[in-house]
Order: sequence, then structure tokens, then C-alpha cells
Amino acid sequence: MTAVQLFRGREGDGATEFAGESAVCDWRGALFFPDLALLAVSDLHLEKGSSVARRGSLVPPYDTAATLARLKSAIDEFAPKIVVSLGDSFHDGEGSARMPDVFRDALVSLMAGRDWFWVSGNHDPDPPKGVGGESVRELSVGSLLFRHEPSKDAGEGEIAGHLHPCARIVQRGRSVRRRCFAADGRRMIMPAFGSYTGSLNVLDRAFAGLFRRDGLMAYMLGADRTYAIAGRMLRPG
Repeated sequence: MTAVQLFRGREGDGATEFAGESAVCDWRGALFFPDLALLAVSDLHLEKGSSVARRGSLVPPYDTAATLARLKSAIDEFAPKIVVSLGDSFHDGEGSARMPDVFRDALVSLMAGRDWFWVSGNHDPDPPKGVGGESVRELSVGSLLFRHEPSKDAGEGEIAGHLHPCARIVQRGRSVRRRCFAADGRRMIMPAFGSYTGSLNVLDRAFAGLFRRDGLMAYMLGADRTYAIAGRMLRPG
């Protein structure tokens, strides 16, 4: 039995509706709103590898290349007019300045011809250097509100990141754990997009009070599709 066979959700293209807008929870971890031509990603953590290397942890310096390649794949498929990066786009405040020219050029190429918004995060509170785009604390588009950290007081339509959600299911004695979009119809928390980012189970106490348990859905990321899993099927761990 493969890991994919353990899923018992509605598999497909991740199509859903959120705050009155049609949306696609893409298997790469990007969120696309076709009627708005808007693509959102969260927690890219670009240049994390070089950041931890400066502190003596030697890791392969390939995270930025891999993250940008996946981002290019999503942009090529959806051709958005607007891109929103929901904070912690760079792993630290000097990440954009430290980025090698080849990666900077690749990023600037992705940004060309579209509106690009950098939402400030706790890792990168200041605007990135040398890459353009508009830096904002949060961004409202129609019924949607994009911010880095979720707020328990937010109204319907909040889309946030920061918590790096994942989900776990168990069937027939086998366990599958994947990054996920977590949503209950009024709020969505996006998975971390970065290649060197970890994840936190959506049932962890850090998510307490953010979702209605009877409405929680986890859109788990598979190899080439997403799987919509009802909250009652999720397990801790």
C-alpha cells in the first residue's frame, strides 16, 4: 500500500471556496484565486540555508534554488496578475541582500509584469533589499485579508501563514503526515512554501481557538495533487 492510498478525502485540483471566492489549494503549497488572478504563498524562508550556515550549521545551500523553482512552476501554471508573499519571505533581515545574483535575477524575473506584495513577517519585518515589489503590514483584496500571523479576533476572510500547518491521518494502521492548508470557511492558514521549513500539526495547541472543529478541513499536499480531509479524520502527532 502506498502513502497516497491511505488518503480518503476528495482528491483533485484542490478547488474550494473561501470567503465567497473560488480558490485552488495547489499541491505545491500556493493558493490561487482565479477570479482575482491572485496567487498567494507563505513562509518562503529564502536563504535559510545560508543563514544557518553563518551560525556554524553546514547544510546544502540549495533551498533558495528549490523554492524559487517551485514558485516558478506555480506562476507558470496560473499566470497571476498579483502575487502576495505572506511574510517570512526571507529567513532573516539580511537574506535579500545576501541572496546570490543568479537567484535574485530569477526572482526579479518572476516579479516582472505583475503586482507583487511582500507582507512583513517576524523573520523579515523590514522591506527586502534590491528586489522591488511593495512591502505592506497586511493587505485587503475584496473580501480577503492577507497577513502573516493569524489573529483570533479576525473576521471572515483572513488568510495567514506563520504556523506552518501540517495534518496527520491514520488508516489501516498506517500513518501519513503532510503539510496542509487549514481552513474552516472563515479563516485559512497556509502551509510553509520554503524548502527548508518544518511543520506543526494543526491539532497542536498553537492553533487553539483559530478554527471551528466542526468546520475544520485540511487540504493535504500530495506529490501532484491535494486531498481534502475532514477535521474529524485528523490525528495529533
